[in-house]
Amino acid sequence: MLKITIIVIKLFLYSFVSMSSEFYNYEFESIEGNKMPLKNYKGKVVLLVNTASMCGFTKQYTGLQELHDEYKDKGLVVLGIPSNSFMQEHTSEDKVKDFCETNFNITFPMTKIEEVIGSEKHPLYGWLKEEHGIKPKWNFHKILIDKEGKVVNSYSSLTKPKSDKLIKIIEEKIKG
Repeated sequence: MLKITIIVIKLFLYSFVSMSSEFYNYEFESIEGNKMPLKNYKGKVVLLVNTASMCGFTKQYTGLQELHDEYKDKGLVVLGIPSNSFMQEHTSEDKVKDFCETNFNITFPMTKIEEVIGSEKHPLYGWLKEEHGIKPKWNFHKILIDKEGKVVNSYSSLTKPKSDKLIKIIEEKIKG
């Protein structure tokens, strides 16, 4: 009887851990064309941002890079996801990469161009919508993921990367 109880408890705990880390089941392709599994970010706080080169919010790249520089060694990953879902992104990864590096000295990881809404959206964004009700309404929508792969919150394009409310929660989540 004790063995059965232990097995049931282990299965319960395993299913609980699996549910909390579904974020890590997804993968992107980097802007350079390499595999980018999200499981590589286990134990880190991740700030997902759908970006666009020709948007009124494009200046937020500066704040995102500052976040990256200030917190990367403390456990934050800023992950840029270029998207043309709102028709304001270049159509090639080379152009996006060149634009970001030339104009904003971007060094944080970026994915290839992905859709974040609609029927062609990346599967991660399907999961975010179905499981968490999160659907970007515009470019530079931010989604904060904690060290365990759980969604903490999402922030509209109007929330600047260096806003006090975002910095406060990032620092809390990094400390654990």
